[in-house]
Amino acid sequence: MLLAVAALLMLFVFPMWRITLFAPQYPDGVTMYIWINKLAGENPGTLQNINILNHYVGMKYIEPESIPELKYFQYVIIGMAFLGLLAAFFNRAWFYLMWVVLMVALSTAGIYDFYLWEYDYGHNLSATAPIKIPGASFQPPLIGTKDILNFVAQSFPAPGGYFAGASIVLAIAAWYFKLKFVKS
Repeated sequence: MLLAVAALLMLFVFPMWRITLFAPQYPDGVTMYIWINKLAGENPGTLQNINILNHYVGMKYIEPESIPELKYFQYVIIGMAFLGLLAAFFNRAWFYLMWVVLMVALSTAGIYDFYLWEYDYGHNLSATAPIKIPGASFQPPLIGTKDILNFVAQSFPAPGGYFAGASIVLAIAAWYFKLKFVKS
């Protein structure tokens, strides 16, 4: 269980998600990283470049300070780490399982919230956009690859996201081994 908590805390070290846009003018891609408390690119101008590109089709500007999840998500992770430490301290299989259930529920809610943000971002376009394509939407994929006009958008977990997933797997292992092999 302590390893599960350590893996979860890697969200403070590594970004949890990445979205990369490839196009003829960006053969190496423009990548935006989503951390638990900020958005960042490979260089300081990445977010500005994405906003400039998105302006042409009427997408909203990405303004990190207007995304409430970036303000409170770090506290959710700290709370889950604290509960994980309590579970390890009390060393009870049911506590491990409850932590897993809560972690899966929060992860599912977070992924759904991310989908809703992407949907709004890609569908609610400005009527004054310089380029208008009737019926078009520009929602990036939740996970995977998608062609959007002359861009190829890729959306995948970044290292922090994989560590968060590993924390769930490690907690399940702690629950299983505690239940099957350790009498308490």
